[in-house]
Amino acid sequence: MGMRLSLQFSVLLITVVVLSSCSTTTPPPAAESPTPKPGGTATRSVQEPAFDQLIAQQDRVYRVIAPLIVKNAVLCKTAARPLLGFTAKNRHSYPAEFRDAAVARLGAGESLRIVQVLDGSGAQRAGVQRGDALISIAGQTIPQGPQAEAEAARLLGPLLKQTAEVDVQLLRDAAPITVKVALTTACAFTVDIGNAPHVNAYADGRRIMVTTGLLAELSDQELAVILALEIAHNVQQHAVAMQSRASMATLIDSLLPPKPDLSGFAGSAGLKSFDDKLDQEADRIALYMLTRAGLNPVLAIDTLERLAQRHPATVLNSYTALHPWTSERQRLMRDTIAEIRKKQASKKPLVP
Repeated sequence: MGMRLSLQFSVLLITVVVLSSCSTTTPPPAAESPTPKPGGTATRSVQEPAFDQLIAQQDRVYRVIAPLIVKNAVLCKTAARPLLGFTAKNRHSYPAEFRDAAVARLGAGESLRIVQVLDGSGAQRAGVQRGDALISIAGQTIPQGPQAEAEAARLLGPLLKQTAEVDVQLLRDAAPITVKVALTTACAFTVDIGNAPHVNAYADGRRIMVTTGLLAELSDQELAVILALEIAHNVQQHAVAMQSRASMATLIDSLLPPKPDLSGFAGSAGLKSFDDKLDQEADRIALYMLTRAGLNPVLAIDTLERLAQRHPATVLNSYTALHPWTSERQRLMRDTIAEIRKKQASKKPLVP
């Protein structure tokens, strides 16, 4: 198989906004080259195929998680936030070895450019597109350069709390356009892709990580099951309850580089199995999330059974090693599914 890659990307959608400015009219930045398309005439570096793989992985996770975070804001409690509905990056958002490929493939120079648009979001309805360069939001200039993402993230939060929609000025095909984007209330968790062959996923209370090993193992629907479970663990702050938040956060950080040091995974990576009651609590919430996202909750049982068969608890660093699959979990999940079916039949709200 080819080289496996990892790169953090944010479903918080806060990597997109403003440098402080009193001006309400902002001149567009110098036009960057239109976004090159794969297979175009741009010089093809040796890293571009690897970069394409990385972007494809990000797009897949983004697509699968979209209905889970958009349709379950009510279940995410205080973790739900008003979001713009897109992520934006520049060349400095990527590891050094992929920056030339980012420019060639995405046109990602110094300006922040849209790299993902959340399905079902106000940004999608407004027509925001991949490759659009950000000029301003609510009349305020978008930062550029090495710290653009961090500056934008820091400044966006207060702005989004004050309004339900914003004017977003974009540069598309060297021409400025302005669209009005309605904010989308959604579960605001960061999702990371970890560069590891282990079939596993992690949640530290504010972030979720799925490994490239897990992505290779699961179909999109099965991936949705795991993402729903990890969202549920974060909603309930289970890493805090197990006093493992610091360990989880360190592990997630360790798998972000393109070529992480995996020597620490010779054992259990310092993690212990989740308490049965915590897994059962997450199961219940996740089943409702899957149903509200339009998926059959029975898929969760099938997915966990298959993972337990192929990667049992005896396999170190497997998903089942962290989340043991037991007959009691299965029984309680079937009870919850029956409860959900009754609520659907009687048209009651789908909330646990």
